[in-house]
Amino acid sequence: METVELWPFSQGELDAAPDGFVDAVFALGPELRHESDVTRADYAARIVRGGLPEATTRTDPRRRQRFLDAYVQALIDRDVRQLSDIRHKGELRKLVRLLAARSATIITANSLESALGLSRPTIARYLQALEEIFLVKRIPGWSRNLGTRTTAAPKLIFVDSGIAANETAADARALLRPGAPFGPLLESFVLSELSRQLTWSEQPVDLSHYRDQSRYEVDAVLENRSGQVVGIEVKAATTVGPDDFRGLRRLADRLSEDFIAGIVLYTGTSTLPFGDRLRAMPVSALWQVSASTTD
Repeated sequence: METVELWPFSQGELDAAPDGFVDAVFALGPELRHESDVTRADYAARIVRGGLPEATTRTDPRRRQRFLDAYVQALIDRDVRQLSDIRHKGELRKLVRLLAARSATIITANSLESALGLSRPTIARYLQALEEIFLVKRIPGWSRNLGTRTTAAPKLIFVDSGIAANETAADARALLRPGAPFGPLLESFVLSELSRQLTWSEQPVDLSHYRDQSRYEVDAVLENRSGQVVGIEVKAATTVGPDDFRGLRRLADRLSEDFIAGIVLYTGTSTLPFGDRLRAMPVSALWQVSASTTD
């Protein structure tokens, strides 16, 4: 038996674009180049739109909001209750909103205990149910030690960025205001796009995140079956600097020759070099490049 994950539409599917970043970065490494005309406002609009077919066809924000509200409520009322003994449906709805506000962060049951007033075992069961109905996805922590990897705290993302944005009551314009959760939602958006590509990429790749005891972090770690690694950081800014590569340099030092490339995906327009095997690249490279892209 084979389980096939049916994700919402990817950006490449919506734009009839190549969607080939994973294969391209392993094939070309730091030689991969991409120039973009996608703006921060465009990225915000894509996050809010998401990829659910019914939502992408609704250009009226209010109609899209009503659909997304009804969709999540239907999942809770129908699918979750079939999978788990739900005695606190109101708290489960609150949990979904709380998770959306903490998109792309490390989530543990004990960190949610005080906010929800529920026991850790109950929260853990609800998190498992939300993952089984494909509303959220947990990205495991990376380590060369498989035993350590299985016990590392996971990072949580929403399968669809439109749902996450809707749960935080953020529209495309609001996401661009100071203090808005644009950064976490953009990271969740990137991680979900990478997850989609892993279902069709020629390169068998595992997705995880990196965080060590010295607080060096890398948002996404792509590792193929040969142990070769591409590290990816996500920045919502239109400019990047050397400090944005701090975690990637640490990962490169640990991996030596197994480190293929470190990419900071940002909302600027050009590919920029930042040292050996380190590049800044527009987020739109995720869906606008193919394995044969060299310029």
